[in-house]
Amino acid sequence: MDRFLEMQAFAAVVDAGSFVRAADALGASKPALSRYVADLETRLGVRLLHRTTRKLSLTDEGRAFYARCKSVLTEVDDAEAEATARAVQASGLLKISVPVTFGLLHLAPLWSDFMATHPQVRMDVTLSDRVVDLVEEGFDLAVRIGYLTDSALVSRQLASTRMVLCASPGYLAQHGHPATLQALAEHTVIAYSLLSTGDQWTLNGPHGPETVLVHPVLRTNSGDTCRAAALQHQGIILQPSFLVADDLRNGTLVELLPLYQCAEFGIHAVYPSRKFVPAKVRLLIAFLVEAFSGAQWRSTAA
Repeated sequence: MDRFLEMQAFAAVVDAGSFVRAADALGASKPALSRYVADLETRLGVRLLHRTTRKLSLTDEGRAFYARCKSVLTEVDDAEAEATARAVQASGLLKISVPVTFGLLHLAPLWSDFMATHPQVRMDVTLSDRVVDLVEEGFDLAVRIGYLTDSALVSRQLASTRMVLCASPGYLAQHGHPATLQALAEHTVIAYSLLSTGDQWTLNGPHGPETVLVHPVLRTNSGDTCRAAALQHQGIILQPSFLVADDLRNGTLVELLPLYQCAEFGIHAVYPSRKFVPAKVRLLIAFLVEAFSGAQWRSTAA
């Protein structure tokens, strides 16, 4: 027999003063309550209630046990109320994994606004370009850029970005503009080492997809380093619009071969399950969707 049900039945009988009224209060039958209380007394080996045809009264053991039961039941009610409150209010620790460059440029400025709106939330933000295991490593949410491969996760798109081929006016003045995609093989290239296609850059041209094998003079796992090298006139880069949009607008970088375009990549919030999503996660996703609804890197026109 369920100990909690026995305790609940016993406390209800004492509170109501009769098995009939207790049964009505709990929506149960009188025989069921009688059985719960009888089983409880049998298991404990003590009589808890004096029963007569007119009234019920507590034994000394019953009085002490009733006080403990009420304490336990109150704790259970409080725990359930707290869990329900957490389901509708953002609170507790929110552990997030975000890409390094995107996290610094576009997410770091947002955290203070989110926490100001939800002061009961504490945040633990990990910046890493490694794809973390949300469940194994205990993350509530991750922001990922690109094609999603883990079908077990739930995702919500926040925005999109495209890869942009660009270089500085200083580099182009010295080395010239590449006239075709294949001409990139003869140019100085700064490469992002985590690009999934490596040194083979594929863009969609006027006649469909086209691939060129580039020969980088510098490889780095940091998009910021690629951008910094390009701004110092060191070579051509292929970097996301969220990183270089401002440079393209102010002319410190120039887009190359505009007839050749990379496919857009989604920027997604991913989380482990669609069931019982904590309020802190739901509210953060809604906040990020709103924050990126007018992302300036969507247009890189001057």
